[in-house]
Amino acid sequence: MSADHSLVEHGHDHGCGVCFVIPPHILEYMAEHAADEEDREKGYRMLAQRTVMHNERELATVRTRQLADAGTFAAAPPAPAVVHRKVYTAKNTVSLPGTIVRNEGQGPSADVSVNEAYGGSGTTWSFYQTVFGRNSVDGHGLPLISTVHYDKKYDNAFWNGSQMIYGDGDATLFDRFTKCIDVIGHELTHGVTQYAAHLVYHNQSGALNESLSDVFGSMIKQKTLNQTAAAADWLIGAGLFIPKAGVNRTALRSMKAPGTAYNDPTTIGKDPQPADMKHYVHLPDTPNGDYGGVHINSGIPNKAFFEAAIGFGGCSWEKAGKIWYRVLTAGMISSTATFAEFRNATVSAANTLFGASGGQIVTQAWATVGL
Repeated sequence: MSADHSLVEHGHDHGCGVCFVIPPHILEYMAEHAADEEDREKGYRMLAQRTVMHNERELATVRTRQLADAGTFAAAPPAPAVVHRKVYTAKNTVSLPGTIVRNEGQGPSADVSVNEAYGGSGTTWSFYQTVFGRNSVDGHGLPLISTVHYDKKYDNAFWNGSQMIYGDGDATLFDRFTKCIDVIGHELTHGVTQYAAHLVYHNQSGALNESLSDVFGSMIKQKTLNQTAAAADWLIGAGLFIPKAGVNRTALRSMKAPGTAYNDPTTIGKDPQPADMKHYVHLPDTPNGDYGGVHINSGIPNKAFFEAAIGFGGCSWEKAGKIWYRVLTAGMISSTATFAEFRNATVSAANTLFGASGGQIVTQAWATVGL
Protein backbone atom coordinates (compact mmCIF):
# COMPACT_ATOMS: atom_id res chain seq x y z
CA MET A 1 0.00 0.00 0.00
CA SER A 2 2.98 2.36 0.02
CA ALA A 3 2.11 3.83 -3.37
CA ASP A 4 -1.45 4.52 -2.33
CA HIS A 5 -0.29 6.00 0.94
CA SER A 6 1.91 8.47 -0.90
CA LEU A 7 -1.08 9.46 -3.00
CA VAL A 8 -3.10 10.05 0.13
CA GLU A 9 -0.47 12.24 1.68
CA HIS A 10 -0.38 14.47 -1.38
CA GLY A 11 -4.12 14.84 -1.51
CA HIS A 12 -4.95 12.69 -4.56
CA ASP A 13 -8.27 10.90 -4.69
CA HIS A 14 -8.46 7.12 -4.85
CA GLY A 15 -11.65 6.30 -3.03
CA CYS A 16 -15.36 6.91 -2.79
CA GLY A 17 -14.98 10.65 -3.25
CA VAL A 18 -16.44 13.57 -1.37
CA CYS A 19 -18.93 12.67 1.37
CA PHE A 20 -20.26 15.66 3.31
CA VAL A 21 -21.76 15.49 6.81
CA ILE A 22 -24.22 18.37 6.23
CA PRO A 23 -26.98 17.10 3.93
CA PRO A 24 -27.99 19.16 0.89
CA HIS A 25 -31.61 19.54 1.98
CA ILE A 26 -30.40 21.77 4.83
CA LEU A 27 -28.41 23.87 2.38
CA GLU A 28 -31.32 24.04 -0.07
CA TYR A 29 -33.66 25.27 2.64
CA MET A 30 -31.10 27.87 3.70
CA ALA A 31 -30.67 29.07 0.11
CA GLU A 32 -34.40 29.41 -0.53
CA HIS A 33 -36.03 30.19 2.82
CA ALA A 34 -33.53 31.49 5.40
CA ALA A 35 -34.63 34.79 6.88
CA ASP A 36 -31.09 36.16 6.88
CA GLU A 37 -29.55 37.09 3.51
CA GLU A 38 -26.10 35.90 4.62
CA ASP A 39 -27.54 32.46 5.44
CA ARG A 40 -29.18 32.29 2.00
CA GLU A 41 -25.87 33.12 0.33
CA LYS A 42 -24.08 30.46 2.41
CA GLY A 43 -26.62 27.87 1.29
CA TYR A 44 -26.16 28.72 -2.40
CA ARG A 45 -22.36 28.68 -2.09
CA MET A 46 -22.25 25.31 -0.33
CA LEU A 47 -24.64 23.74 -2.84
CA ALA A 48 -22.48 24.91 -5.74
CA GLN A 49 -19.39 23.34 -4.12
CA ARG A 50 -21.19 20.02 -3.66
CA THR A 51 -22.19 19.88 -7.32
CA VAL A 52 -18.64 20.56 -8.52
CA MET A 53 -17.22 17.83 -6.26
CA HIS A 54 -19.71 15.14 -7.32
CA ASN A 55 -17.71 14.24 -10.44
CA GLU A 56 -14.64 13.65 -8.25
CA ARG A 57 -16.69 11.24 -6.11
CA GLU A 58 -17.92 9.31 -9.16
CA LEU A 59 -14.46 8.91 -10.68
CA ALA A 60 -12.91 7.94 -7.36
CA THR A 61 -15.59 5.32 -6.67
CA VAL A 62 -14.88 3.68 -10.01
CA ARG A 63 -11.15 3.65 -9.33
CA THR A 64 -11.49 2.02 -5.92
CA ARG A 65 -13.72 -0.72 -7.37
CA GLN A 66 -11.21 -1.31 -10.17
CA LEU A 67 -8.35 -1.62 -7.67
CA ALA A 68 -10.40 -4.02 -5.57
CA ASP A 69 -11.33 -6.12 -8.60
CA ALA A 70 -7.66 -6.31 -9.51
CA GLY A 71 -6.83 -7.61 -6.02
CA THR A 72 -4.67 -4.60 -5.17
CA PHE A 73 -5.86 -4.31 -1.58
CA ALA A 74 -6.02 -8.02 -0.83
CA ALA A 75 -2.48 -8.52 -2.18
CA ALA A 76 -0.98 -5.81 0.00
CA PRO A 77 1.25 -7.12 2.79
CA PRO A 78 -0.17 -6.65 6.29
CA ALA A 79 0.98 -3.49 8.01
CA PRO A 80 1.60 -3.18 11.75
CA ALA A 81 -1.57 -2.23 13.61
CA VAL A 82 -0.26 1.16 14.70
CA VAL A 83 -2.16 4.40 14.24
CA HIS A 84 -0.48 7.01 12.05
CA ARG A 85 -2.04 10.49 12.14
CA LYS A 86 -1.13 13.78 10.52
CA VAL A 87 -3.04 17.03 11.07
CA TYR A 88 -2.61 20.01 8.76
CA THR A 89 -4.09 23.49 8.70
CA ALA A 90 -5.37 25.10 5.52
CA LYS A 91 -5.15 28.50 7.24
CA ASN A 92 -8.66 29.34 5.98
CA THR A 93 -7.75 28.65 2.36
CA VAL A 94 -8.84 25.69 0.20
CA SER A 95 -5.29 24.42 -0.30
CA LEU A 96 -4.85 20.75 0.65
CA PRO A 97 -3.41 19.27 2.70
CA GLY A 98 -2.00 22.59 3.98
CA THR A 99 0.73 23.11 6.58
CA ILE A 100 1.42 20.27 8.98
CA VAL A 101 0.81 21.19 12.62
CA ARG A 102 0.76 17.87 14.46
CA ASN A 103 2.27 14.51 13.62
CA GLU A 104 1.77 11.13 15.27
CA GLY A 105 3.14 11.08 18.80
CA GLN A 106 3.55 14.81 19.15
CA GLY A 107 2.01 16.58 22.14
CA PRO A 108 -1.15 18.69 22.15
CA SER A 109 -1.41 21.89 20.16
CA ALA A 110 -2.72 25.21 21.43
CA ASP A 111 -5.35 24.88 18.68
CA VAL A 112 -8.45 23.00 19.88
CA SER A 113 -9.46 22.01 16.32
CA VAL A 114 -6.07 20.37 15.77
CA ASN A 115 -6.38 18.39 18.98
CA GLU A 116 -9.96 17.32 18.27
CA ALA A 117 -9.09 16.14 14.75
CA TYR A 118 -6.06 14.25 16.08
CA GLY A 119 -7.94 12.73 19.01
CA GLY A 120 -11.06 11.88 17.02
CA SER A 121 -9.04 10.12 14.33
CA GLY A 122 -7.28 8.09 17.01
CA THR A 123 -10.52 7.20 18.77
CA THR A 124 -12.02 6.03 15.48
CA TRP A 125 -8.91 4.02 14.61
CA SER A 126 -8.94 2.40 18.07
CA PHE A 127 -12.62 1.50 17.82
CA TYR A 128 -12.17 -0.34 14.53
CA GLN A 129 -8.99 -2.03 15.73
CA THR A 130 -10.16 -3.18 19.17
CA VAL A 131 -13.76 -4.11 18.27
CA PHE A 132 -13.33 -5.51 14.76
CA GLY A 133 -9.59 -6.06 14.33
CA ARG A 134 -9.49 -3.59 11.42
CA ASN A 135 -6.24 -1.72 10.81
CA SER A 136 -7.37 1.77 9.78
CA VAL A 137 -10.07 2.58 7.24
CA ASP A 138 -8.57 0.46 4.46
CA GLY A 139 -7.67 -2.48 6.72
CA HIS A 140 -3.98 -2.08 5.82
CA GLY A 141 -2.83 0.77 8.06
CA LEU A 142 -3.79 3.77 5.93
CA PRO A 143 -2.48 6.98 7.54
CA LEU A 144 -5.29 9.18 8.83
CA ILE A 145 -4.78 12.63 7.35
CA SER A 146 -6.81 15.62 8.54
CA THR A 147 -6.94 19.25 7.47
CA VAL A 148 -8.53 21.81 9.79
CA HIS A 149 -9.45 25.48 9.21
CA TYR A 150 -10.56 24.76 5.66
CA ASP A 151 -11.87 27.86 3.86
CA LYS A 152 -13.50 30.73 5.76
CA LYS A 153 -16.49 30.06 8.03
CA TYR A 154 -16.91 26.76 6.18
CA ASP A 155 -20.08 24.93 7.25
CA ASN A 156 -19.16 21.30 6.60
CA ALA A 157 -16.77 18.43 7.13
CA PHE A 158 -16.02 15.73 4.60
CA TRP A 159 -13.99 12.70 3.62
CA ASN A 160 -12.68 13.36 0.11
CA GLY A 161 -11.56 9.80 -0.63
CA SER A 162 -8.08 10.42 0.77
CA GLN A 163 -8.36 12.50 3.91
CA MET A 164 -10.60 14.39 6.33
CA ILE A 165 -11.36 18.09 5.87
CA TYR A 166 -12.99 20.25 8.56
CA GLY A 167 -14.51 23.69 8.37
CA ASP A 168 -14.61 26.04 11.33
CA GLY A 169 -18.33 26.69 11.07
CA ASP A 170 -19.77 30.18 10.93
CA ALA A 171 -20.30 30.54 14.72
CA THR A 172 -23.94 31.55 14.22
CA LEU A 173 -25.49 28.35 12.82
CA PHE A 174 -22.68 25.77 13.11
CA ASP A 175 -19.88 25.34 15.62
CA ARG A 176 -16.49 23.91 14.61
CA PHE A 177 -16.79 20.58 12.78
CA THR A 178 -14.10 18.82 14.79
CA LYS A 179 -16.31 19.09 17.87
CA CYS A 180 -18.37 15.87 17.62
CA ILE A 181 -16.71 12.44 17.74
CA ASP A 182 -19.66 10.84 15.92
CA VAL A 183 -19.21 13.30 13.03
CA ILE A 184 -15.54 12.32 12.79
CA GLY A 185 -16.46 8.63 13.03
CA HIS A 186 -19.21 9.10 10.44
CA GLU A 187 -16.87 10.65 7.90
CA LEU A 188 -14.00 8.21 8.42
CA THR A 189 -16.48 5.34 8.03
CA HIS A 190 -17.11 6.58 4.51
CA GLY A 191 -13.49 5.56 4.02
CA VAL A 192 -14.20 2.09 5.43
CA THR A 193 -17.18 1.69 3.10
CA GLN A 194 -15.08 2.96 0.21
CA TYR A 195 -12.59 0.13 0.64
CA ALA A 196 -14.89 -2.60 1.97
CA ALA A 197 -18.15 -2.42 0.00
CA HIS A 198 -17.79 0.27 -2.70
CA LEU A 199 -21.45 1.23 -2.25
CA VAL A 200 -22.54 3.42 -5.14
CA TYR A 201 -23.60 6.85 -3.88
CA HIS A 202 -27.05 6.84 -5.49
CA ASN A 203 -30.56 5.82 -4.42
CA GLN A 204 -30.79 3.01 -1.84
CA SER A 205 -27.14 1.96 -2.01
CA GLY A 206 -26.20 5.59 -1.38
CA ALA A 207 -28.63 5.78 1.54
CA LEU A 208 -27.03 2.61 2.94
CA ASN A 209 -23.63 4.26 2.53
CA GLU A 210 -24.84 7.22 4.61
CA SER A 211 -26.58 4.98 7.15
CA LEU A 212 -23.48 2.86 7.72
CA SER A 213 -21.56 6.03 8.54
CA ASP A 214 -24.21 7.01 11.06
CA VAL A 215 -24.30 3.48 12.52
CA PHE A 216 -20.56 3.29 13.15
CA GLY A 217 -20.26 6.97 14.07
CA SER A 218 -22.90 6.46 16.74
CA MET A 219 -21.21 3.31 18.04
CA ILE A 220 -17.90 5.14 18.29
CA LYS A 221 -19.58 7.86 20.34
CA GLN A 222 -21.34 5.29 22.55
CA LYS A 223 -18.13 3.36 23.19
CA THR A 224 -16.27 6.57 24.00
CA LEU A 225 -18.97 7.36 26.57
CA ASN A 226 -19.19 3.71 27.71
CA GLN A 227 -22.93 3.70 27.06
CA THR A 228 -25.31 0.81 26.54
CA ALA A 229 -27.68 0.94 23.58
CA ALA A 230 -30.53 1.76 25.96
CA ALA A 231 -28.65 4.68 27.55
CA ALA A 232 -27.41 6.28 24.31
CA ASP A 233 -29.12 9.30 22.75
CA TRP A 234 -28.71 7.95 19.16
CA LEU A 235 -28.24 11.49 17.89
CA ILE A 236 -25.75 12.33 15.13
CA GLY A 237 -23.98 15.66 15.53
CA ALA A 238 -25.57 16.73 18.82
CA GLY A 239 -23.94 20.03 19.77
CA LEU A 240 -22.89 20.92 16.23
CA PHE A 241 -25.65 23.48 15.81
CA ILE A 242 -25.35 26.77 17.68
CA PRO A 243 -28.41 26.84 20.00
CA LYS A 244 -31.17 29.34 19.24
CA ALA A 245 -34.10 30.13 21.50
CA GLY A 246 -37.51 29.01 20.31
CA VAL A 247 -36.39 26.46 17.71
CA ASN A 248 -35.18 22.85 17.72
CA ARG A 249 -31.53 22.54 16.72
CA THR A 250 -30.80 19.31 18.60
CA ALA A 251 -28.72 17.39 16.04
CA LEU A 252 -28.31 16.54 12.37
CA ARG A 253 -30.17 13.24 12.62
CA SER A 254 -31.85 10.94 15.14
CA MET A 255 -31.44 7.21 14.60
CA LYS A 256 -33.98 6.45 17.30
CA ALA A 257 -36.64 8.82 15.94
CA PRO A 258 -35.84 9.89 12.36
CA GLY A 259 -37.49 13.18 11.46
CA THR A 260 -37.18 14.79 14.90
CA ALA A 261 -33.58 16.03 15.04
CA TYR A 262 -34.28 19.66 14.16
CA ASN A 263 -37.08 22.07 13.30
CA ASP A 264 -36.02 25.64 12.60
CA PRO A 265 -38.19 27.34 9.94
CA THR A 266 -36.08 30.50 10.10
CA THR A 267 -32.89 28.85 8.84
CA ILE A 268 -32.67 25.10 8.18
CA GLY A 269 -36.26 23.85 7.98
CA LYS A 270 -37.54 20.60 9.49
CA ASP A 271 -35.80 17.24 9.59
CA PRO A 272 -37.29 15.32 6.61
CA GLN A 273 -36.05 11.81 7.39
CA PRO A 274 -38.64 9.01 7.23
CA ALA A 275 -38.65 6.25 9.84
CA ASP A 276 -40.17 3.50 7.65
CA MET A 277 -40.70 2.40 4.05
CA LYS A 278 -44.27 3.69 4.03
CA HIS A 279 -42.83 7.21 4.09
CA TYR A 280 -39.87 6.55 1.76
CA VAL A 281 -39.05 9.77 -0.10
CA HIS A 282 -38.79 9.36 -3.87
CA LEU A 283 -36.37 11.94 -5.26
CA PRO A 284 -34.63 12.16 -8.64
CA ASP A 285 -31.14 10.74 -9.00
CA THR A 286 -29.66 14.20 -9.57
CA PRO A 287 -27.54 16.60 -7.50
CA ASN A 288 -30.66 18.60 -6.62
CA GLY A 289 -32.40 15.37 -5.59
CA ASP A 290 -29.45 14.33 -3.37
CA TYR A 291 -28.87 11.45 -5.79
CA GLY A 292 -32.15 9.81 -4.90
CA GLY A 293 -32.34 11.10 -1.33
CA VAL A 294 -29.28 9.39 0.14
CA HIS A 295 -29.23 11.63 3.23
CA ILE A 296 -33.00 11.51 3.73
CA ASN A 297 -33.87 7.83 3.28
CA SER A 298 -30.88 6.73 5.36
CA GLY A 299 -33.21 7.26 8.33
CA ILE A 300 -34.90 3.94 7.51
CA PRO A 301 -31.86 1.62 7.88
CA ASN A 302 -30.70 3.83 10.77
CA LYS A 303 -33.92 3.05 12.63
CA ALA A 304 -33.53 -0.66 11.84
CA PHE A 305 -30.06 -0.71 13.40
CA PHE A 306 -31.32 1.11 16.48
CA GLU A 307 -34.11 -1.47 16.88
CA ALA A 308 -31.62 -4.34 16.47
CA ALA A 309 -29.24 -2.87 19.05
CA ILE A 310 -32.07 -2.38 21.54
CA GLY A 311 -33.35 -5.89 20.80
CA PHE A 312 -29.99 -7.47 21.60
CA GLY A 313 -29.45 -5.30 24.68
CA GLY A 314 -26.09 -4.44 26.17
CA CYS A 315 -23.72 -2.34 24.07
CA SER A 316 -24.49 -1.74 20.42
CA TRP A 317 -21.09 -2.84 19.13
CA GLU A 318 -21.20 -6.23 20.86
CA LYS A 319 -23.79 -7.92 18.64
CA ALA A 320 -25.68 -5.59 16.29
CA GLY A 321 -22.42 -3.84 15.38
CA LYS A 322 -20.67 -7.12 14.63
CA ILE A 323 -23.54 -8.12 12.32
CA TRP A 324 -23.48 -4.85 10.40
CA TYR A 325 -19.67 -4.94 10.18
CA ARG A 326 -19.72 -8.48 8.78
CA VAL A 327 -22.17 -7.44 6.06
CA LEU A 328 -20.11 -4.35 5.26
CA THR A 329 -16.78 -6.17 4.95
CA ALA A 330 -17.44 -9.82 4.01
CA GLY A 331 -18.65 -9.39 0.43
CA MET A 332 -22.28 -10.11 1.35
CA ILE A 333 -23.78 -7.22 -0.62
CA SER A 334 -23.36 -5.74 -4.08
CA SER A 335 -22.17 -2.19 -4.73
CA THR A 336 -25.74 -1.30 -5.74
CA ALA A 337 -27.40 -3.02 -2.76
CA THR A 338 -31.02 -2.22 -2.02
CA PHE A 339 -32.46 -1.98 1.48
CA ALA A 340 -34.01 -5.43 0.97
CA GLU A 341 -30.66 -6.93 -0.04
CA PHE A 342 -28.99 -5.39 2.98
CA ARG A 343 -31.79 -6.57 5.25
CA ASN A 344 -31.43 -10.16 4.01
CA ALA A 345 -27.66 -10.03 4.48
CA THR A 346 -27.94 -8.81 8.08
CA VAL A 347 -30.45 -11.54 8.92
CA SER A 348 -28.08 -14.12 7.43
CA ALA A 349 -25.12 -12.70 9.35
CA ALA A 350 -27.12 -12.64 12.57
CA ASN A 351 -28.03 -16.31 12.17
CA THR A 352 -24.37 -17.16 11.55
CA LEU A 353 -22.99 -15.15 14.44
CA PHE A 354 -25.72 -15.49 17.07
CA GLY A 355 -27.99 -18.32 16.01
CA ALA A 356 -31.70 -18.37 15.24
CA SER A 357 -32.56 -16.03 18.11
CA GLY A 358 -30.16 -13.42 16.70
CA GLY A 359 -31.74 -13.79 13.29
CA GLN A 360 -35.17 -13.26 14.81
CA ILE A 361 -34.09 -10.05 16.55
CA VAL A 362 -32.72 -8.61 13.31
CA THR A 363 -35.77 -9.77 11.34
CA GLN A 364 -38.03 -7.96 13.81
CA ALA A 365 -35.88 -4.84 13.65
CA TRP A 366 -36.33 -4.58 9.89
CA ALA A 367 -40.03 -5.39 10.20
CA THR A 368 -40.35 -2.29 12.39
CA VAL A 369 -39.40 -0.15 9.38
CA GLY A 370 -41.51 -2.10 6.91
CA LEU A 371 -38.93 -4.50 5.46
